[in-house]
Amino acid sequence: MKTQPCSLADLTLLGQRSYPVRLVPCVAIAILVSSVAGADENWPRLRGANNTGVMQSAELPAPVKQDNILWQVDIPGKGHSSPVVWGDRIFLLTSIADEQPSSAPTKGKKKGRKKGAGASAFSWVALCLDRETGKTLWKKEFPKKNFKGHRYNSAASSTPAVDEKRVVFTRGTADMLTMFALSPEDGSELWSTDLGPVNGGHGYGASPMLHGDLVVLNNDQEKQSGNLLAVHADTGKVAWTVERRSQRISYSVPCVYDDEEGERLIFTNWQHGFTAVDPQTGNVIADKSVFNTETNERAISSPVMAGPDLVIGTCGFTSNPKHCVAMRLEGSEWKEIWRIERNVPHIPSVLVVGELAFLIDDSGIGTCVTAATGEEHWRERLPNVQGKIFGSPVSDGSHIYFVDESGVVHSIAASKEFQPVGQFELKDGCQTTPAISQDTLFVRSASKLTAIR
Repeated sequence: MKTQPCSLADLTLLGQRSYPVRLVPCVAIAILVSSVAGADENWPRLRGANNTGVMQSAELPAPVKQDNILWQVDIPGKGHSSPVVWGDRIFLLTSIADEQPSSAPTKGKKKGRKKGAGASAFSWVALCLDRETGKTLWKKEFPKKNFKGHRYNSAASSTPAVDEKRVVFTRGTADMLTMFALSPEDGSELWSTDLGPVNGGHGYGASPMLHGDLVVLNNDQEKQSGNLLAVHADTGKVAWTVERRSQRISYSVPCVYDDEEGERLIFTNWQHGFTAVDPQTGNVIADKSVFNTETNERAISSPVMAGPDLVIGTCGFTSNPKHCVAMRLEGSEWKEIWRIERNVPHIPSVLVVGELAFLIDDSGIGTCVTAATGEEHWRERLPNVQGKIFGSPVSDGSHIYFVDESGVVHSIAASKEFQPVGQFELKDGCQTTPAISQDTLFVRSASKLTAIR
């Protein structure tokens, strides 16, 4: 196991309540890391445990070279669902389209246009693969439905969530959002829950998270038609919902804010800003609008904890202003600590490694700041980025990894000094976030899943 300087941020990455570092020697922290269930092997949701994007116990190759390819397998169909890992198994979602659209787009005026026009019929397939070999252990196919979305979206953009008892998927169409849980062992269906239609021209793409005995989902949609919700992980029955005034569909996945006052789920949204919710009751504890509500924006990237009591979230839209805001929860009130409004990522999430926060924007400009204060250390164009960056960066604590849309795996040092390390071409387009498990980086590209060690 690597030894590194210890900080409050390191403790936060473990999902534990904070303790004074002077009372916790580094050896004790190493023991604590190994005692957390699956801390050295599991990547249970989009961007791993509590959305950190960091696996401190891993040691990944930097730069990545051809010799580091452990295996590479073909994935049927298409999807931007990122891989998750539990034990010796990898899970992801894909979709297989009919050759022809289910109905042709209506020419001329939109008035009277038939619902679903221009959509294609897809069958959704849940996949389970062996972590060491890439062999498919099981797959489960679901009936075809019509899906329509933005050209950068896919019918299978939702990343599953997994624990020892179940793996949970969501798929959404204009007609119905469905959440379903499968057995990680054999793919048998445990339950399925319909959660109403999806209102959003870009199409569905939100991902669930497991928190204790609940599955939590940001179901913000267009024109106040969505909600925040949780279902019971054992049954799929709805535990609570929170009404929203959202104006645009969101894809942000919540994180857990855990301090001496207890746990709160933190959601980000264009209209609501930052929302803190009691995970057991669904009661809203604090809600503060901090983004520009006068321009069209969308929360796509997910909030992340930076230390024991600071959370960082972003919001924006293409050429409109974008905002990265750090907030602290003080009782039932949010307090803004700092903000950045230059080269802020629209789709990729912020990455916090130790005391540093890294912003890698969609165009390939990286920024490093002190997470606690927002003080900038460097802002540089990352070398050899080909096209946009859709996935979020991840880290082993020493290096940062991200993949551009051309399928180039980039690595840079996770440090106050700008240090590009290298690039490796997968030669397959990519719009997903890598997963890390037991010194292995898993990258789902357009047609393949690649293990890098």
